[in-house]
Amino acid sequence: MIHDPVAELLTERLRIRRITQQDAPSFFAIFSNADVMRYWSSPALTDLGQAQEKIASILEHYQSGDLFQFGIERKSDRQLIGTSTLHQIHAQNRRAEIGYALGRDHWGQGYMQEALTALINHAFGAMALHRLEADIDPRNEGSAKSLERMGFTREGYLRERWIVGGEVSDSALYGLLAREWLARRKAA
Repeated sequence: MIHDPVAELLTERLRIRRITQQDAPSFFAIFSNADVMRYWSSPALTDLGQAQEKIASILEHYQSGDLFQFGIERKSDRQLIGTSTLHQIHAQNRRAEIGYALGRDHWGQGYMQEALTALINHAFGAMALHRLEADIDPRNEGSAKSLERMGFTREGYLRERWIVGGEVSDSALYGLLAREWLARRKAA
Protein backbone atom coordinates (compact mmCIF):
# COMPACT_ATOMS: atom_id res chain seq x y z
CA MET A 1 0.00 0.00 0.00
CA ILE A 2 0.98 3.61 -0.52
CA HIS A 3 0.78 5.38 2.81
CA ASP A 4 -0.18 9.01 3.02
CA PRO A 5 2.48 10.91 4.97
CA VAL A 6 0.58 14.18 5.37
CA ALA A 7 -1.83 15.36 8.04
CA GLU A 8 -3.02 18.37 6.06
CA LEU A 9 -2.51 20.39 2.89
CA LEU A 10 -2.89 24.16 2.95
CA THR A 11 -4.00 26.44 0.13
CA GLU A 12 -4.82 30.13 0.12
CA ARG A 13 -8.39 29.61 1.37
CA LEU A 14 -8.54 25.94 2.33
CA ARG A 15 -7.21 23.31 4.69
CA ILE A 16 -7.34 19.80 3.21
CA ARG A 17 -7.24 17.47 6.20
CA ARG A 18 -8.23 14.11 7.56
CA ILE A 19 -11.89 13.73 8.43
CA THR A 20 -12.91 13.07 12.04
CA GLN A 21 -16.16 12.04 13.73
CA GLN A 22 -16.62 15.69 14.75
CA ASP A 23 -17.25 16.36 11.04
CA ALA A 24 -20.36 14.14 10.97
CA PRO A 25 -22.97 16.96 10.90
CA SER A 26 -21.20 18.83 8.07
CA PHE A 27 -20.44 15.56 6.25
CA PHE A 28 -24.12 14.66 6.47
CA ALA A 29 -25.17 18.09 5.17
CA ILE A 30 -22.95 17.63 2.10
CA PHE A 31 -23.79 14.00 1.30
CA SER A 32 -27.51 14.22 1.99
CA ASN A 33 -28.06 16.97 -0.58
CA ALA A 34 -29.81 15.69 -3.71
CA ASP A 35 -27.93 18.11 -6.00
CA VAL A 36 -24.53 17.01 -4.67
CA MET A 37 -25.44 13.33 -4.92
CA ARG A 38 -27.17 13.52 -8.31
CA TYR A 39 -24.27 11.90 -10.18
CA TRP A 40 -22.67 10.01 -7.30
CA SER A 41 -22.26 6.21 -7.38
CA SER A 42 -24.29 5.78 -4.19
CA PRO A 43 -27.54 7.28 -2.93
CA ALA A 44 -27.75 10.35 -0.71
CA LEU A 45 -27.42 9.86 3.03
CA THR A 46 -30.71 9.96 4.91
CA ASP A 47 -29.61 10.27 8.55
CA LEU A 48 -26.69 11.38 10.70
CA GLY A 49 -25.94 7.78 11.72
CA GLN A 50 -25.05 6.96 8.11
CA ALA A 51 -22.56 9.83 8.09
CA GLN A 52 -20.99 8.55 11.30
CA GLU A 53 -20.72 5.03 9.83
CA LYS A 54 -19.16 6.38 6.65
CA ILE A 55 -16.62 8.37 8.66
CA ALA A 56 -15.76 5.27 10.73
CA SER A 57 -15.04 3.47 7.46
CA ILE A 58 -12.89 6.39 6.23
CA LEU A 59 -10.86 6.23 9.46
CA GLU A 60 -10.27 2.50 8.93
CA HIS A 61 -9.07 3.18 5.39
CA TYR A 62 -6.56 5.75 6.69
CA GLN A 63 -4.99 2.91 8.67
CA SER A 64 -4.95 0.41 5.80
CA GLY A 65 -3.62 2.97 3.30
CA ASP A 66 -5.99 2.01 0.49
CA LEU A 67 -8.21 5.12 0.51
CA PHE A 68 -7.64 8.68 1.66
CA GLN A 69 -10.78 10.80 1.85
CA PHE A 70 -9.83 14.27 3.01
CA GLY A 71 -12.10 16.99 4.29
CA ILE A 72 -12.04 20.34 2.54
CA GLU A 73 -12.23 22.95 5.27
CA ARG A 74 -12.58 26.66 4.62
CA LYS A 75 -9.90 28.45 6.65
CA SER A 76 -11.98 31.57 7.29
CA ASP A 77 -14.59 29.79 9.42
CA ARG A 78 -13.21 26.22 9.76
CA GLN A 79 -16.33 24.88 8.04
CA LEU A 80 -16.13 21.51 6.26
CA ILE A 81 -17.43 22.29 2.77
CA GLY A 82 -16.48 19.15 0.83
CA THR A 83 -14.19 16.18 0.41
CA SER A 84 -11.46 15.08 -1.96
CA THR A 85 -10.46 11.45 -2.20
CA LEU A 86 -7.74 9.17 -3.49
CA HIS A 87 -9.08 5.61 -3.74
CA GLN A 88 -8.59 2.37 -5.69
CA ILE A 89 -4.91 2.88 -4.95
CA HIS A 90 -2.63 0.45 -6.84
CA ALA A 91 0.83 0.64 -5.28
CA GLN A 92 2.63 -1.49 -7.88
CA ASN A 93 1.36 0.67 -10.74
CA ARG A 94 1.48 3.91 -8.70
CA ARG A 95 -2.08 4.66 -9.78
CA ALA A 96 -5.18 5.91 -7.94
CA GLU A 97 -8.65 7.20 -8.66
CA ILE A 98 -9.60 10.68 -7.58
CA GLY A 99 -13.03 11.67 -6.33
CA TYR A 100 -14.54 14.80 -4.86
CA ALA A 101 -17.72 16.40 -3.60
CA LEU A 102 -18.50 19.98 -2.66
CA GLY A 103 -21.45 21.27 -0.66
CA ARG A 104 -24.07 22.83 -2.94
CA ASP A 105 -23.74 26.30 -1.38
CA HIS A 106 -20.07 26.40 -2.34
CA TRP A 107 -20.29 25.60 -6.05
CA GLY A 108 -18.89 28.10 -8.55
CA GLN A 109 -16.42 29.75 -6.15
CA GLY A 110 -13.24 27.99 -7.26
CA TYR A 111 -12.93 25.90 -4.10
CA MET A 112 -12.78 22.57 -5.88
CA GLN A 113 -10.06 23.65 -8.30
CA GLU A 114 -8.04 24.93 -5.34
CA ALA A 115 -8.52 21.69 -3.38
CA LEU A 116 -7.84 19.41 -6.36
CA THR A 117 -4.66 21.30 -7.21
CA ALA A 118 -3.35 20.63 -3.70
CA LEU A 119 -4.41 16.99 -3.77
CA ILE A 120 -2.91 16.35 -7.21
CA ASN A 121 0.35 18.05 -6.20
CA HIS A 122 0.43 15.75 -3.16
CA ALA A 123 -0.44 12.64 -5.19
CA PHE A 124 2.28 13.24 -7.79
CA GLY A 125 4.72 14.65 -5.23
CA ALA A 126 4.92 13.05 -1.78
CA MET A 127 2.94 9.96 -2.76
CA ALA A 128 4.95 9.50 -6.00
CA LEU A 129 1.94 8.35 -8.00
CA HIS A 130 2.35 8.01 -11.76
CA ARG A 131 -1.30 8.24 -12.87
CA LEU A 132 -4.62 9.54 -11.58
CA GLU A 133 -7.98 8.44 -12.94
CA ALA A 134 -11.53 9.70 -12.52
CA ASP A 135 -14.84 7.97 -13.26
CA ILE A 136 -17.74 10.40 -13.61
CA ASP A 137 -21.28 10.37 -14.89
CA PRO A 138 -20.98 11.98 -18.35
CA ARG A 139 -24.09 14.07 -17.63
CA ASN A 140 -22.14 15.83 -14.88
CA GLU A 141 -20.85 18.69 -17.00
CA GLY A 142 -19.48 20.61 -14.02
CA SER A 143 -17.29 17.71 -12.95
CA ALA A 144 -16.09 17.14 -16.53
CA LYS A 145 -15.11 20.82 -16.80
CA SER A 146 -13.28 20.65 -13.45
CA LEU A 147 -11.27 17.64 -14.57
CA GLU A 148 -10.45 19.15 -17.95
CA ARG A 149 -9.34 22.42 -16.29
CA MET A 150 -6.95 20.33 -14.20
CA GLY A 151 -5.50 18.72 -17.35
CA PHE A 152 -7.31 15.37 -17.29
CA THR A 153 -8.02 13.75 -20.67
CA ARG A 154 -11.23 11.90 -21.40
CA GLU A 155 -10.03 8.40 -22.27
CA GLY A 156 -13.10 6.24 -22.37
CA TYR A 157 -16.81 5.69 -22.01
CA LEU A 158 -18.51 2.74 -20.31
CA ARG A 159 -22.19 2.26 -21.02
CA GLU A 160 -24.66 1.50 -18.24
CA ARG A 161 -21.94 0.94 -15.65
CA TRP A 162 -23.77 2.05 -12.51
CA ILE A 163 -27.24 1.50 -11.10
CA VAL A 164 -27.96 3.89 -8.24
CA GLY A 165 -31.43 4.21 -6.77
CA GLY A 166 -32.79 2.22 -9.69
CA GLU A 167 -31.32 4.61 -12.28
CA VAL A 168 -28.85 3.25 -14.82
CA SER A 169 -26.00 5.56 -15.79
CA ASP A 170 -22.87 5.53 -17.91
CA SER A 171 -19.27 6.38 -16.94
CA ALA A 172 -16.84 8.75 -18.58
CA LEU A 173 -13.25 7.82 -17.73
CA TYR A 174 -10.53 10.46 -17.38
CA GLY A 175 -6.78 10.16 -16.82
CA LEU A 176 -3.89 12.40 -15.89
CA LEU A 177 -0.20 11.43 -15.90
CA ALA A 178 2.36 12.87 -13.50
CA ARG A 179 4.54 14.09 -16.39
CA GLU A 180 1.56 15.94 -17.91
CA TRP A 181 0.77 17.60 -14.56
CA LEU A 182 4.38 18.61 -14.01
CA ALA A 183 4.65 20.06 -17.53
CA ARG A 184 1.48 22.12 -16.96
CA ARG A 185 2.81 23.37 -13.63
CA LYS A 186 6.15 24.28 -15.17
CA ALA A 187 4.47 26.15 -18.05
CA ALA A 188 2.22 28.15 -15.69
